[in-house]
Amino acid sequence: MTKKTKKGLSYRDAGVDIGTKGQFTTDIYSKMQTTFSQRVIENPDGFGGLFALNSRLKKYRQPVLVSSTDGVGTKLKIAFMMNKHNTIGIDLVAMCVNDIVVLGAEPLFFLDYLASSKIVPTVLHEVLDGIVEGCRQAGCALIGGETPEMPGFYQKGEYDIAGFVIGVVEKENVITGKTIRPGDRVIGLRSSGIHSNGFSLVRKVFFDKAKMKTNQRLTKYGLNTTLGEELIRPTNIYVKTILKTLNKHKPKNVIKGIAHITGGGLRDNIPRILPEGCSVTLERKEWDVPKIFKIIQDVGEITDQEMFHVFNMGIGMVLIVPESEVKKVLNTLKYAKEPGIVIGEVTRGDNRIVRIV
Repeated sequence: MTKKTKKGLSYRDAGVDIGTKGQFTTDIYSKMQTTFSQRVIENPDGFGGLFALNSRLKKYRQPVLVSSTDGVGTKLKIAFMMNKHNTIGIDLVAMCVNDIVVLGAEPLFFLDYLASSKIVPTVLHEVLDGIVEGCRQAGCALIGGETPEMPGFYQKGEYDIAGFVIGVVEKENVITGKTIRPGDRVIGLRSSGIHSNGFSLVRKVFFDKAKMKTNQRLTKYGLNTTLGEELIRPTNIYVKTILKTLNKHKPKNVIKGIAHITGGGLRDNIPRILPEGCSVTLERKEWDVPKIFKIIQDVGEITDQEMFHVFNMGIGMVLIVPESEVKKVLNTLKYAKEPGIVIGEVTRGDNRIVRIV
Protein backbone atom coordinates (compact mmCIF):
# COMPACT_ATOMS: atom_id res chain seq x y z
CA MET A 1 0.00 0.00 0.00
CA THR A 2 1.41 3.35 -1.08
CA LYS A 3 1.77 5.86 1.73
CA LYS A 4 0.09 9.22 0.99
CA THR A 5 2.41 12.23 0.94
CA LYS A 6 1.19 15.04 3.15
CA LYS A 7 0.81 18.28 1.20
CA GLY A 8 3.02 21.06 2.55
CA LEU A 9 2.07 24.68 2.95
CA SER A 10 2.63 27.14 0.11
CA TYR A 11 3.09 30.90 -0.08
CA ARG A 12 -0.45 31.08 -1.50
CA ASP A 13 -1.72 29.34 1.66
CA ALA A 14 -0.11 32.18 3.64
CA GLY A 15 -2.06 34.72 1.58
CA VAL A 16 0.53 35.77 -1.01
CA ASP A 17 -0.11 35.06 -4.69
CA ILE A 18 3.21 35.44 -6.53
CA GLY A 19 1.55 34.88 -9.89
CA THR A 20 -0.89 37.76 -9.43
CA LYS A 21 1.88 40.09 -8.32
CA GLY A 22 4.05 39.12 -11.29
CA GLN A 23 1.24 39.78 -13.75
CA PHE A 24 0.43 43.11 -12.09
CA THR A 25 4.07 44.20 -12.31
CA THR A 26 4.16 43.29 -15.99
CA ASP A 27 0.90 45.11 -16.71
CA ILE A 28 1.91 48.42 -15.14
CA TYR A 29 5.16 48.76 -17.10
CA SER A 30 3.31 50.08 -20.15
CA LYS A 31 1.82 52.83 -17.97
CA MET A 32 5.23 53.73 -16.62
CA GLN A 33 6.55 54.04 -20.17
CA THR A 34 4.17 56.93 -20.83
CA THR A 35 6.27 59.03 -18.41
CA PHE A 36 9.65 58.06 -19.93
CA SER A 37 11.94 60.39 -21.84
CA GLN A 38 15.26 59.67 -23.58
CA ARG A 39 16.91 59.97 -20.16
CA VAL A 40 15.36 56.70 -18.96
CA ILE A 41 17.25 53.51 -19.77
CA GLU A 42 14.61 50.82 -20.00
CA ASN A 43 15.19 47.82 -17.78
CA PRO A 44 11.76 46.21 -17.27
CA ASP A 45 12.90 43.07 -15.46
CA GLY A 46 15.79 44.64 -13.57
CA PHE A 47 16.31 45.10 -9.87
CA GLY A 48 16.45 48.89 -10.15
CA GLY A 49 15.45 51.81 -12.36
CA LEU A 50 18.05 53.44 -14.61
CA PHE A 51 18.27 57.15 -15.38
CA ALA A 52 21.04 58.69 -17.51
CA LEU A 53 22.46 61.76 -15.78
CA ASN A 54 24.83 62.95 -18.50
CA SER A 55 22.16 63.69 -21.07
CA ARG A 56 20.24 65.79 -18.55
CA LEU A 57 22.87 67.36 -16.37
CA LYS A 58 25.25 68.68 -19.01
CA LYS A 59 23.52 72.06 -18.76
CA TYR A 60 24.53 72.21 -15.08
CA ARG A 61 28.02 73.31 -14.02
CA GLN A 62 27.62 72.21 -10.39
CA PRO A 63 24.52 70.01 -10.24
CA VAL A 64 23.06 69.28 -6.82
CA LEU A 65 20.71 66.32 -6.44
CA VAL A 66 17.65 67.00 -4.27
CA SER A 67 15.51 64.23 -2.78
CA SER A 68 12.28 63.89 -0.86
CA THR A 69 9.96 61.15 0.37
CA ASP A 70 6.39 61.43 1.58
CA GLY A 71 2.96 59.82 1.75
CA VAL A 72 -0.63 61.05 1.83
CA GLY A 73 -1.55 60.21 5.41
CA THR A 74 -5.09 59.33 6.36
CA LYS A 75 -6.54 60.84 3.20
CA LEU A 76 -6.27 57.21 2.11
CA LYS A 77 -9.24 56.48 4.38
CA ILE A 78 -11.40 58.72 2.18
CA ALA A 79 -10.33 56.74 -0.90
CA PHE A 80 -11.27 53.49 0.87
CA MET A 81 -14.65 54.85 1.93
CA MET A 82 -15.47 56.02 -1.59
CA ASN A 83 -13.79 53.13 -3.38
CA LYS A 84 -12.19 55.79 -5.57
CA HIS A 85 -8.47 55.35 -6.08
CA ASN A 86 -7.51 57.20 -9.28
CA THR A 87 -6.58 60.53 -7.66
CA ILE A 88 -4.68 59.47 -4.55
CA GLY A 89 -1.57 58.83 -6.67
CA ILE A 90 -1.60 62.45 -7.82
CA ASP A 91 -1.53 63.45 -4.14
CA LEU A 92 1.45 61.19 -3.58
CA VAL A 93 3.50 62.72 -6.40
CA ALA A 94 2.45 66.23 -5.41
CA MET A 95 3.60 65.87 -1.81
CA CYS A 96 7.06 64.85 -2.97
CA VAL A 97 7.70 67.07 -6.00
CA ASN A 98 6.26 70.21 -4.38
CA ASP A 99 8.78 69.74 -1.57
CA ILE A 100 11.81 69.76 -3.86
CA VAL A 101 10.71 72.48 -6.26
CA VAL A 102 10.77 74.99 -3.39
CA LEU A 103 14.56 74.57 -3.45
CA GLY A 104 14.57 75.36 -7.16
CA ALA A 105 14.95 71.72 -8.17
CA GLU A 106 13.58 70.14 -11.33
CA PRO A 107 12.15 66.66 -10.61
CA LEU A 108 13.92 63.94 -12.60
CA PHE A 109 12.43 60.61 -11.58
CA PHE A 110 9.99 59.08 -9.13
CA LEU A 111 9.65 55.76 -7.28
CA ASP A 112 6.62 54.44 -5.44
CA TYR A 113 5.92 51.93 -2.66
CA LEU A 114 2.43 50.44 -2.70
CA ALA A 115 1.72 47.84 -0.01
CA SER A 116 -1.52 45.95 0.62
CA SER A 117 -2.86 42.89 2.39
CA LYS A 118 -3.77 41.42 -0.99
CA ILE A 119 -3.09 42.64 -4.52
CA VAL A 120 -6.38 43.61 -6.14
CA PRO A 121 -5.28 44.56 -9.67
CA THR A 122 -8.28 46.77 -10.47
CA VAL A 123 -7.70 48.91 -7.38
CA LEU A 124 -3.93 49.14 -7.67
CA HIS A 125 -4.17 49.99 -11.37
CA GLU A 126 -6.32 52.97 -10.40
CA VAL A 127 -3.70 54.07 -7.89
CA LEU A 128 -0.96 53.71 -10.49
CA ASP A 129 -3.00 55.72 -12.98
CA GLY A 130 -2.93 58.59 -10.50
CA ILE A 131 0.81 58.28 -9.91
CA VAL A 132 1.43 58.29 -13.67
CA GLU A 133 -0.77 61.37 -14.10
CA GLY A 134 1.05 63.11 -11.25
CA CYS A 135 4.42 62.37 -12.85
CA ARG A 136 3.17 63.77 -16.15
CA GLN A 137 2.05 66.96 -14.43
CA ALA A 138 5.40 67.26 -12.69
CA GLY A 139 7.46 66.39 -15.78
CA CYS A 140 9.30 63.48 -14.16
CA ALA A 141 9.64 59.80 -15.03
CA LEU A 142 8.18 56.94 -13.00
CA ILE A 143 11.04 54.45 -13.27
CA GLY A 144 10.28 51.87 -10.61
CA GLY A 145 8.63 50.88 -7.37
CA GLU A 146 7.69 48.08 -5.02
CA THR A 147 4.31 46.39 -4.53
CA PRO A 148 4.50 44.05 -1.53
CA GLU A 149 1.59 41.83 -0.60
CA MET A 150 1.43 41.67 3.22
CA PRO A 151 -1.48 39.54 4.51
CA GLY A 152 -2.27 40.05 8.17
CA PHE A 153 -0.53 43.43 8.24
CA TYR A 154 -3.09 45.67 6.54
CA GLN A 155 -6.84 45.44 6.93
CA LYS A 156 -8.76 43.85 4.09
CA GLY A 157 -9.33 46.29 1.23
CA GLU A 158 -6.73 48.78 2.48
CA TYR A 159 -3.26 49.73 1.30
CA ASP A 160 -0.53 52.23 2.04
CA ILE A 161 1.58 54.27 -0.36
CA ALA A 162 4.81 56.21 -0.20
CA GLY A 163 6.71 58.13 -2.84
CA PHE A 164 10.33 59.06 -3.48
CA VAL A 165 11.59 61.73 -5.90
CA ILE A 166 15.01 62.83 -7.10
CA GLY A 167 15.55 66.25 -8.68
CA VAL A 168 18.43 68.52 -9.66
CA VAL A 169 19.33 72.19 -9.26
CA GLU A 170 22.40 74.29 -10.02
CA LYS A 171 24.32 74.77 -6.79
CA GLU A 172 24.35 78.55 -6.98
CA ASN A 173 20.61 78.60 -7.67
CA VAL A 174 19.51 76.61 -4.59
CA ILE A 175 16.74 78.63 -2.92
CA THR A 176 17.21 78.74 0.84
CA GLY A 177 15.53 81.96 1.99
CA LYS A 178 18.80 83.36 3.39
CA THR A 179 18.46 86.61 1.42
CA ILE A 180 14.94 87.37 2.68
CA ARG A 181 14.74 90.81 4.30
CA PRO A 182 12.09 92.94 6.02
CA GLY A 183 9.98 94.69 3.40
CA ASP A 184 9.86 91.73 1.00
CA ARG A 185 6.41 90.67 -0.09
CA VAL A 186 4.68 87.31 0.32
CA ILE A 187 2.89 85.94 -2.75
CA GLY A 188 0.47 83.06 -2.30
CA LEU A 189 -0.58 80.46 -4.86
CA ARG A 190 -4.04 79.04 -4.35
CA SER A 191 -4.57 75.48 -3.19
CA SER A 192 -7.04 73.14 -4.88
CA GLY A 193 -8.62 72.38 -1.50
CA ILE A 194 -7.48 70.52 1.59
CA HIS A 195 -4.61 68.84 -0.31
CA SER A 196 -3.18 65.97 1.80
CA ASN A 197 -2.87 67.26 5.36
CA GLY A 198 -5.21 67.45 8.33
CA PHE A 199 -7.38 64.46 7.41
CA SER A 200 -7.37 62.96 10.88
CA LEU A 201 -9.18 66.10 12.04
CA VAL A 202 -11.35 66.16 8.90
CA ARG A 203 -12.53 62.60 9.53
CA LYS A 204 -13.14 63.38 13.22
CA VAL A 205 -15.31 66.36 12.28
CA PHE A 206 -17.41 64.87 9.50
CA PHE A 207 -17.65 61.17 10.26
CA ASP A 208 -17.33 60.95 14.06
CA LYS A 209 -18.90 64.20 15.21
CA ALA A 210 -21.39 65.06 12.44
CA LYS A 211 -22.09 61.45 11.32
CA MET A 212 -22.03 62.55 7.69
CA LYS A 213 -21.62 60.26 4.66
CA THR A 214 -19.29 60.70 1.72
CA ASN A 215 -22.25 60.84 -0.68
CA GLN A 216 -23.94 63.66 1.25
CA ARG A 217 -24.29 66.78 -0.90
CA LEU A 218 -22.97 70.06 0.48
CA THR A 219 -25.58 72.24 -1.21
CA LYS A 220 -26.76 73.80 2.04
CA TYR A 221 -23.17 74.90 2.68
CA GLY A 222 -22.87 76.54 -0.74
CA LEU A 223 -20.95 73.78 -2.54
CA ASN A 224 -22.40 71.86 -5.47
CA THR A 225 -20.49 68.65 -4.70
CA THR A 226 -20.71 65.72 -2.34
CA LEU A 227 -18.59 65.63 0.78
CA GLY A 228 -16.50 62.79 -0.64
CA GLU A 229 -15.85 64.60 -3.93
CA GLU A 230 -14.61 67.65 -2.07
CA LEU A 231 -12.39 65.67 0.30
CA ILE A 232 -10.80 63.48 -2.39
CA ARG A 233 -9.91 66.46 -4.61
CA PRO A 234 -6.21 65.96 -5.52
CA THR A 235 -3.34 68.15 -4.39
CA ASN A 236 -2.21 70.83 -6.79
CA ILE A 237 1.19 70.22 -8.41
CA TYR A 238 3.06 73.53 -8.69
CA VAL A 239 6.24 72.30 -10.35
CA LYS A 240 5.84 73.67 -13.88
CA THR A 241 4.57 77.02 -12.62
CA ILE A 242 7.45 77.45 -10.17
CA LEU A 243 10.10 76.37 -12.68
CA LYS A 244 8.75 78.75 -15.34
CA THR A 245 8.80 81.57 -12.81
CA LEU A 246 12.34 80.76 -11.70
CA ASN A 247 13.58 80.60 -15.29
CA LYS A 248 11.97 83.96 -16.04
CA HIS A 249 13.51 85.58 -12.95
CA LYS A 250 16.80 83.73 -12.63
CA PRO A 251 18.80 86.09 -10.38
CA LYS A 252 18.65 84.90 -6.78
CA ASN A 253 17.52 88.28 -5.51
CA VAL A 254 14.14 87.92 -7.23
CA ILE A 255 12.66 84.67 -5.86
CA LYS A 256 14.20 84.70 -2.41
CA GLY A 257 12.25 81.91 -0.75
CA ILE A 258 9.52 79.39 -1.45
CA ALA A 259 7.48 77.38 1.06
CA HIS A 260 5.18 74.43 0.41
CA ILE A 261 2.20 74.79 2.75
CA THR A 262 1.59 71.31 4.14
CA GLY A 263 1.08 69.98 7.67
CA GLY A 264 1.34 72.87 10.12
CA GLY A 265 -0.20 75.29 7.65
CA LEU A 266 1.06 78.81 7.00
CA ARG A 267 2.11 79.25 10.62
CA ASP A 268 4.66 76.44 10.66
CA ASN A 269 5.89 76.24 7.08
CA ILE A 270 6.76 79.85 6.25
CA PRO A 271 9.15 80.18 9.26
CA ARG A 272 11.19 77.27 7.85
CA ILE A 273 12.60 79.61 5.17
CA LEU A 274 12.93 82.80 7.24
CA PRO A 275 16.39 83.98 8.36
CA GLU A 276 17.03 85.38 11.83
CA GLY A 277 15.60 88.84 12.33
CA CYS A 278 12.58 88.23 10.10
CA SER A 279 8.94 87.45 10.72
CA VAL A 280 5.90 87.57 8.44
CA THR A 281 2.55 89.31 8.70
CA LEU A 282 -0.26 87.90 6.56
CA GLU A 283 -3.51 89.71 5.84
CA ARG A 284 -6.25 87.09 5.61
CA LYS A 285 -8.62 89.51 3.87
CA GLU A 286 -6.37 89.42 0.81
CA TRP A 287 -7.48 85.94 -0.25
CA ASP A 288 -10.72 83.98 -0.25
CA VAL A 289 -10.60 80.96 2.03
CA PRO A 290 -12.29 78.03 0.18
CA LYS A 291 -15.70 77.09 1.52
CA ILE A 292 -14.61 73.59 2.55
CA PHE A 293 -12.47 75.10 5.32
CA LYS A 294 -15.37 77.21 6.58
CA ILE A 295 -17.52 74.08 6.64
CA ILE A 296 -14.90 72.16 8.62
CA GLN A 297 -14.59 75.03 11.08
CA ASP A 298 -18.33 75.49 11.57
CA VAL A 299 -19.21 71.79 11.84
CA GLY A 300 -16.26 71.05 14.10
CA GLU A 301 -16.47 74.28 16.10
CA ILE A 302 -12.77 74.82 15.57
CA THR A 303 -10.91 78.02 16.46
CA ASP A 304 -9.24 80.23 13.85
CA GLN A 305 -5.87 79.53 15.44
CA GLU A 306 -6.31 75.77 15.12
CA MET A 307 -7.56 76.00 11.53
CA PHE A 308 -4.52 78.02 10.43
CA HIS A 309 -2.23 75.65 12.30
CA VAL A 310 -3.60 72.49 10.65
CA PHE A 311 -4.75 73.41 7.13
CA ASN A 312 -3.41 75.37 4.17
CA MET A 313 -6.55 77.57 4.27
CA GLY A 314 -6.50 78.10 0.51
CA ILE A 315 -2.79 78.81 0.01
CA GLY A 316 -0.75 75.85 -1.22
CA MET A 317 2.54 77.57 -1.99
CA VAL A 318 4.23 80.81 -0.92
CA LEU A 319 6.88 82.84 -2.75
CA ILE A 320 8.82 85.67 -1.12
CA VAL A 321 10.09 88.40 -3.47
CA PRO A 322 11.37 92.00 -3.21
CA GLU A 323 8.64 94.64 -3.33
CA SER A 324 10.13 96.05 -6.53
CA GLU A 325 9.69 92.72 -8.35
CA VAL A 326 6.14 91.89 -7.26
CA LYS A 327 4.36 93.06 -10.43
CA LYS A 328 6.79 91.22 -12.70
CA VAL A 329 6.45 87.98 -10.77
CA LEU A 330 2.65 88.26 -10.66
CA ASN A 331 2.61 88.74 -14.44
CA THR A 332 4.75 85.64 -14.91
CA LEU A 333 2.50 83.58 -12.64
CA LYS A 334 -0.57 84.78 -14.51
CA TYR A 335 1.04 83.79 -17.81
CA ALA A 336 1.79 80.36 -16.30
CA LYS A 337 -1.94 80.05 -15.52
CA GLU A 338 -1.36 80.01 -11.76
CA PRO A 339 -2.31 83.54 -10.63
CA GLY A 340 -0.62 84.72 -7.47
CA ILE A 341 -1.93 86.97 -4.70
CA VAL A 342 0.05 89.31 -2.47
CA ILE A 343 -1.00 88.10 0.97
CA GLY A 344 1.51 89.74 3.28
CA GLU A 345 5.00 91.03 3.92
CA VAL A 346 8.19 90.24 5.76
CA THR A 347 8.61 92.25 8.94
CA ARG A 348 11.40 92.78 11.42
CA GLY A 349 11.30 90.31 14.27
CA ASP A 350 13.61 87.86 15.99
CA ASN A 351 11.19 85.01 16.49
CA ARG A 352 10.61 83.88 12.87
CA ILE A 353 6.88 83.76 13.46
CA VAL A 354 3.84 84.27 11.24
CA ARG A 355 1.15 86.71 12.33
CA ILE A 356 -2.22 86.45 10.62
CA VAL A 357 -4.27 89.63 10.97
